[in-house]
Amino acid sequence: MTRANIYYMKNIFIIHGTEGHPKENWFPWLKHELEEKGYNVLVPQFPSPPIVPAKIAEWFDVLKDYEQYINENTILIGHSLGGVFTLRLLEKLEHPAKAAIFAGTPIGVRPILNYDRDNSFSGFSFDWKVIPTKAHHFEVFQSDDDPYVSLENGEQLAKNLNVALNFVPNAGHFNTRAGYTKFDLLLEKLKPIL
Repeated sequence: MTRANIYYMKNIFIIHGTEGHPKENWFPWLKHELEEKGYNVLVPQFPSPPIVPAKIAEWFDVLKDYEQYINENTILIGHSLGGVFTLRLLEKLEHPAKAAIFAGTPIGVRPILNYDRDNSFSGFSFDWKVIPTKAHHFEVFQSDDDPYVSLENGEQLAKNLNVALNFVPNAGHFNTRAGYTKFDLLLEKLKPIL
């Protein structure tokens, strides 16, 4: 496939969180739904071993194999720590992505269950002047009973991105444990962007 063909492909990334993998939660379901609509959906496996904190530099090393798929037509979807990685990626992009979506993303507002581990991944000081310019559309999803990431993280993230928060009551951490093997609201919010 030529670089020009890759550029015009409709690429969507789903980025997992801590100790995550491409086959968990709602990722396979969303991948299938979006592929049915003609999108090229990439769900990379990032290193995230238990106990030892993940290192963001290792995640960027993995991303090097996918850089050709990231352009102005790309949609980035980050879950949990994958949302932190998405924010760091947006800081580095030379051009805006089409959209960036965040679900259960910690940005440093306590309580965060694994605050020290998540903080050691990349820190919680984000460039809020640059990030909002690096995607044409943003969506933020947060629940009130997330056992890992407090609601205030989603509220503050949405405020920093100048968008309304998609508050989802009783959704936990938007993972399988909370019953999220599908994420209908996220797909609904994506449809106008696609």
